[in-house]
Amino acid sequence: MRLHPRLILAVCATLCVLAACSSPQPQKTAAVELASADVYPMQEGFVDANGVLIYYKDIGRGAPLVILHGGPGGTHDYLLPYLLPLARQNRLIFIDERGSGKSEILEDASGYTVENMVEDVEALRGALKLGNIALLGHSCGGVLAQAYAFKYQQYLTHLILCSTFHSTTKMNEVFRRMKENMAPELRQRINDMEKAGLFGHGKEYEKRRYTAEYMIAAWGEGYFPYLYQSRPDPSYEPLSSAFAWDVYYEMWGLSGEFMIDGNLKSVEYGDRLSSIKVPTLITVGDNDECAPWLSEEMNKAIPGSKLVVLPKSGHMTFVDQPDMFIRSVNDFLHQK
Repeated sequence: MRLHPRLILAVCATLCVLAACSSPQPQKTAAVELASADVYPMQEGFVDANGVLIYYKDIGRGAPLVILHGGPGGTHDYLLPYLLPLARQNRLIFIDERGSGKSEILEDASGYTVENMVEDVEALRGALKLGNIALLGHSCGGVLAQAYAFKYQQYLTHLILCSTFHSTTKMNEVFRRMKENMAPELRQRINDMEKAGLFGHGKEYEKRRYTAEYMIAAWGEGYFPYLYQSRPDPSYEPLSSAFAWDVYYEMWGLSGEFMIDGNLKSVEYGDRLSSIKVPTLITVGDNDECAPWLSEEMNKAIPGSKLVVLPKSGHMTFVDQPDMFIRSVNDFLHQK
């Protein structure tokens, strides 16, 4: 019987497919498996948190650790690359808080509140389906982390409060003492600029931020000894423009660096700290801008909390003592 040419081609194609399926498949080599274990993909995106787009960056493997930056009005960028080693044991989710960094800017600055930012964190947790999370807040991010714990403690496995404060009244007392310890000339220079008003000076594009002279005096000469101790960052720049000023003067206020009189003045959490029942780690530098005695008070008030004072450190403890900081956080999260 003569076979049709098309039938012959079909039979040949089928045989080829069957032969390919029966051929032994290449096995993954140890080298390939090792390479994949050493790769940490990074994902970034936005979560629509009650009508505000919140930027996040996701890297690492393990249980989720959400990380809140300081400011107010800063970004997550200053935490990198210093916190990256935590990604070996935890899935890190950095965010830019509303109005800051890559997150959406509000037309009405009155929307920049700790309470609204708490809801942003909770919306992100839900949208990314993180389940229960560990939460780390640095500086003003630590204020936000406390506020989240007061409302959504049931979703927390661990709470980490880094170089932060629980009372604006007491933080303002820290600033008062800081000024007292300044060189008289610097203190007088800062006081004179604050008395004259800190906004509305210079060229049109400069009027909605501190003057360059004030930024250098306050953030440079005044703050620098409380930011770094053993490893001062040579790239630190008090004139950096990477700052969300609308967020800053709504939350911090208009009186300058050494007086919080914006809406953060409502932060008086002393009587509420005892309600925090999740495992809590508090870290602070021994020469921190947020003075160690604030952390000591928080440690006494939060049941079972652990306090780590990092030596020869300012506010940026993870820069001054990177190995000690990472080890303290990892040991706390993984119960070593």
